Amino acid sequence: MKAIKRFFKDEEGVTAIEYGLIAAGIAIAIVAIVFAVGTQLNTKFDSVYKCLGGT
Repeated sequence: MKAIKRFFKDEEGVTAIEYGLIAAGIAIAIVAIVFAVGTQLNTKFDSVYKCLGGT
């Protein structure tokens, strides 16, 4: 019984897991932003290319 109580009170690994989740959330946000901006830039470059006489 003491081992179970000690297991639930141990918070050493919890902080590492929280930092991991925060890092994963930030990484997902960065990927989403880069994908959205990349798509917009590709559209702009295509329109400039067509205006300059590209096919």
